[in-house]
Amino acid sequence: MKLSDFNYTLPNQRIAKVPVVPRDSSKLLVLNKNTGEITDDHFHNLAKYLKPGDLLVRNNTKVIPARIYGKKETGGKIEILLTKKISQTSKTETWECLTKPGIKPGQKILFNPLPFENKINLVAQCVSKDNKTYSRNLEFNQMGPIFIETLEKIGITPLPPYIADTTDDSDDIRKKYQTIYAKFDGSSAAPTAGLHFTKELEKKLLNKGVDIAEVTLHVGLGTFLPVKTDNILEHHMHSEWFEINKITADKINKAKDSGGRIICVGTTSSRVLESAALCESEKCSIKEKSGDTDIFMYPGYKFKIVDGLITNFHLPESTLLMLVAALVCKPNTNQIFTNFLNSSIGKAYLHAIKNEYRFYSFGDGMIII
Repeated sequence: MKLSDFNYTLPNQRIAKVPVVPRDSSKLLVLNKNTGEITDDHFHNLAKYLKPGDLLVRNNTKVIPARIYGKKETGGKIEILLTKKISQTSKTETWECLTKPGIKPGQKILFNPLPFENKINLVAQCVSKDNKTYSRNLEFNQMGPIFIETLEKIGITPLPPYIADTTDDSDDIRKKYQTIYAKFDGSSAAPTAGLHFTKELEKKLLNKGVDIAEVTLHVGLGTFLPVKTDNILEHHMHSEWFEINKITADKINKAKDSGGRIICVGTTSSRVLESAALCESEKCSIKEKSGDTDIFMYPGYKFKIVDGLITNFHLPESTLLMLVAALVCKPNTNQIFTNFLNSSIGKAYLHAIKNEYRFYSFGDGMIII
């Protein structure tokens, strides 16, 4: 499969630059993956398309102020984006980072806590670099809650450029670029399918008999690193850390055994479940698990746990677009994949563009069932 097979043209005015208020007032496109039937609705009506016994699985990661600015010991300014926590000791944390400009192993970076404070209390040292992703591993002289507290003082939420170009990084936008159920610090980008949920919508779902479970995947380069190979099979997914606990694993297995559907909120949640799947013959189940995943799902991949997906509208030629295309094609349905635009998901995207849906992080939602 070629990268160009996953291309489509999006008018600039269809890109959402600000979120809707309230969150669940966004549009909802409903796609039947087996028939290709499309229904237009709004997200607050999500419960209409779910059944008692269904289980929603969502990603409870929390976006950190992952963009920070410092100075080299020589005085030159440097921008850093934290993308993945690698390790920690009793006094330090090491993070995979993107830096602008690049730095060499051994170089140190100094950070002032606030503009009016002269003391230096955060220092990072480059310990290695990756020539494939151009990332660097930086060791910081803080860890745990103290490090997060420092990031809250000096860091910026790394909003996508099409949002950042039109909106300053205010506390208001920082809150809106966070799910209402975010718990565990570690992401450099939000799991945006979850941004549509409100407490009121949660109550509607629970009252209908739809259960909710949570996993954690800290969003990093594996989610937003672009594909640069013409042959998508040559693309290597960057790993991201995930965790699924016993409570969630038990809920998933119980739902599967009783005939309920597993509906993932977001592509990151689906990557967790498929990474943790254990199959014997035709029966697949989940066990608690944590670690790194570099799973890459594209047309031809057979989903083992996931029955449906709640998601936003994704960038052309992205791994996220390939994942949603996989869900609607063989062996998960009877549809043969030729290219994105000829698939039912591609036709749903064209429908969304024609009917003025809003795309990307702050855009409208879709449920594929």
